[in-house]
Amino acid sequence: MLGFRTMNRGLFNLLLRWIVLAVGVMLAARIIPGIKYDTAGTLIVVVLVMSFFNAVLRPLLILFTMPLIVFSMGLGVLAVNALLFYFVGEIIQGFEVASFWSALGGSVIVSVTSMVMNRVVRGVKLQAADEPKKRPPSGKGDVIDI
Repeated sequence: MLGFRTMNRGLFNLLLRWIVLAVGVMLAARIIPGIKYDTAGTLIVVVLVMSFFNAVLRPLLILFTMPLIVFSMGLGVLAVNALLFYFVGEIIQGFEVASFWSALGGSVIVSVTSMVMNRVVRGVKLQAADEPKKRPPSGKGDVIDI
């Protein structure tokens, strides 16, 4: 039973990350003039491809650009995120990222959206964790009292 709950929690967290990413991309498309998507289906594909790139390509790019990231005091990560955002715009039909600067703005908006929404979700989880846990009466639990 524990494995099933863990799997459900993992699936829920993955879906939550996809929703947060979708909200970030939608906000970026509304705020940044050079970012557009055609349909909700395109948005779903963009979210899936961005998630894949963030899981596979982003760690490699960060590893290879580590000297730039260190030299720029972390700002190089924004450039890596912008490159991935721009690349997704190049390969997905119906998702347009006009320039590197649009991609940079979009990646900043997605990052800020993700940060804010993760804090909200974490706050909800903390409130649920604050509820007192019920313990079995002393001597009647699974632990043998010595």
